[in-house]
Amino acid sequence: MLKADLDYYVVPSEDAHQSEYVAASDKRREWISGFTGSAGQAIISKTQAYLVTDSRYWLQAREELDSNWHLIPAGAPDGPKDWVEWLVDRVKDSKIGIDARMISHETATRLSSQLNRKNSKLAYPPQNFMDLVWKDKPLRSKDPVFIQSLEFTGCEAAAKVTALRDWIQTQPAAVPSYSKNPPTAAQMHVGTLISSLSSIAYLLNLRGSDIPFNPLFCSYLFVSMKKVVLFLDSSKVTDETEDYLNALGVERKEYNDLWTFLRRREWGEGKLLISPETSYAISLMLTHFRYTVAPSMVDGMKAVKNEIELEGMRRAYIRDGAAYVRWLAWLEHKIQQGYDITEYEAAWRLTEYRRQNKHYWGLAYENISASGPNAALPHYSPSKSTARMIDRDTPYLNDSGGQYRDGTCDTTRTVHFGRPSQDQCEAYTRVLQGHIAIDSATFPEGTTGAQLDVLARRALWKDGLNYLHGTGHGFGSFLNVHEGPHGFSSSVPLVPGHVITNEPGFYLEGKWGMRIESALAVRRVKTKGEFNGDIWLGFERLTCVPIQTRMVKDNMLTKEEKQWLKDHNQKCRDRLEPYLKDDKRAWNWLKREASRGIGIVGPGPGGISIDWD
Repeated sequence: MLKADLDYYVVPSEDAHQSEYVAASDKRREWISGFTGSAGQAIISKTQAYLVTDSRYWLQAREELDSNWHLIPAGAPDGPKDWVEWLVDRVKDSKIGIDARMISHETATRLSSQLNRKNSKLAYPPQNFMDLVWKDKPLRSKDPVFIQSLEFTGCEAAAKVTALRDWIQTQPAAVPSYSKNPPTAAQMHVGTLISSLSSIAYLLNLRGSDIPFNPLFCSYLFVSMKKVVLFLDSSKVTDETEDYLNALGVERKEYNDLWTFLRRREWGEGKLLISPETSYAISLMLTHFRYTVAPSMVDGMKAVKNEIELEGMRRAYIRDGAAYVRWLAWLEHKIQQGYDITEYEAAWRLTEYRRQNKHYWGLAYENISASGPNAALPHYSPSKSTARMIDRDTPYLNDSGGQYRDGTCDTTRTVHFGRPSQDQCEAYTRVLQGHIAIDSATFPEGTTGAQLDVLARRALWKDGLNYLHGTGHGFGSFLNVHEGPHGFSSSVPLVPGHVITNEPGFYLEGKWGMRIESALAVRRVKTKGEFNGDIWLGFERLTCVPIQTRMVKDNMLTKEEKQWLKDHNQKCRDRLEPYLKDDKRAWNWLKREASRGIGIVGPGPGGISIDWD
C-alpha cells in the first residue's frame, strides 16, 4: 500500500464473476480477516483494518474477528447502509485501491462518483495484493465440465441462444436523442458478454464443480449474431463436452484469452451489451465507447422455470423431504435414548441420508445446524471441533438442502426436544403465522415480492418482534441456491414459473433462534371474484417436511391457520409414505407428527402424554 501510495485497500468477498459463493482460491477476504461468512468487505487503512457486513453476520463476525479488526455493522440503525457509504463518509483527499476484477461495474461507477465529491479516487493496482501475500493460496479447480441433459432442462441450449440473440436485436442503438442520422456500425449492438457463471451454465446447459455447493465452472461467454465464444480452460473440457460445443456452434478459447479478445476488439465494429454486475475490469478494457449497460436478459430467463424444471423440483423436494424425515426420526430417537449429539454430527448424518437419494450431486450450501445461542446466528455453520451439543432446553434449527440434477433444495425446520418455554412458544407461533400468511397469499399480476413481505412480519410485529434478513429468495434448477432477480425484497413482479423461499424467523441474541422455510412456486389460481379476469396468482408449496407442533400455541392461531397446519402435515404423510415404508422408525415418526395435536409433545416422564399448554 505504501509503494502504491494507497490510503485504503478494499478486499471484497466476490470473485471476478461477482459470485456470492466463491472457490477456495478466491476466498481472499476470508483469508485476510478470518471471517468466514459469505458477504462482507475487508477495508484496510495504513493503521487499521475494518470488516463491513450485514445483519445476518454481525454476531458471527464478532466471534471470528480478532483484535486487529473493527466490525462495521451495515444496516444498523446508527450504522452505514453498506461499505460504500461507510468508506465515502470517511475519506477525503484519499486514494483507494481495489482489484478491478472483484468489483462490479455498477458498484465501481457509484463509488467513483461519490469519491470524486470528496476529492478522492479509486486506483486499480495491476496485481491483487492478497495474491501477493497469500503464499499457500489454493490452486484453481480443474474438474471437468459436464452436460445437463434435456431431461432436466426442458429446453435446448440452441433455443436459449436464439432467444438471447433476439433480445440483442431489440436493444436500441446508442444514438444521441437529438441526432437525426441513422446509427453507425460503431453505435450498433453486435453482441453481449456474459460473466455470470450461473447464466453461462444455464444458457449452454452445462454444469461444473469449480465452486463448493454450486455446480458452476469459471468461464466467460460472448454471444453475437454470428458466433458464440466460450472462454474456458481446455483442461476442463472432455471429448464429450468438446463434441457438444462443436455441435452447438460454440467456439472455445482459453479462460484468460478473454483479455486479448477485448483488447483487440475481435468482434469487430459495434458495441457490446454488459450487465451492471459485470466486473469493472471489463468496463475499463472496453472503454465506454464500446459497451452499453443493460439488465441481464439471461437472469430473467432462468428465473422463470419451465414445466420440466418445475416437475423436476417437485420430485427433488419429495426425495429431499424423505431424507429430512428419516434424519429427524433418527435424531429424536437418539436424543430420547440419552445420547449427546453435536450440531456437527447431526448435520453430517443428514448429509448421509441425502447422499442415498437419486440424482444427488452434493449439498446446495453449507449445513446450518444450530442449537442454543448458535441458532441466533442466521448463517451459523458448525465445525467438528467447536460444535455444541444439541440441548433439550432451546430450539434446534436446521437449514440445509441437497443439490440434485433435477432441482436445488433449501429447507429449514426448527424443532424442540424438551419442554419449550412460554417465550419460545409465542415467538415460534408468530413465525409460523408469518410463514402461513405468505404461503396462503393470493395476489394480482404485477405484485412484487417486496409488496408481500409485510405478510410474513405482521404477526411478529404485533408482539414487537422482527428479523433482519430477507423473507425469501429465488433459487435455481440445479444451480445457485440464491437466484434473482425476484425475491421478497425485490421490486421485480412475481410471475408463474418463479420459485422462491418463504423463511421468516426470530433470533434472541445469545440465547436461541428459530426459522421455518419452505420453497414455493408461483402459479395461477382461481378466485371467487376473478376481478379483471385471469390475473390472480398464488403459491404451490414444494417442500415436503412436517412442521413440528410442540412449540405452537393453539390459542394464538386462527381456525384457518390451524387447518393449514393440519393439512400441510397430512400432505407430507401422504406424499412421503411410499419413500419411507422401508424405514419403520421414520414411518412411525411421520405418522405421529401428521396426527399430533398442537402443543402435544408425546410421552413425558413415566410415559404420560403432556400438553405444555
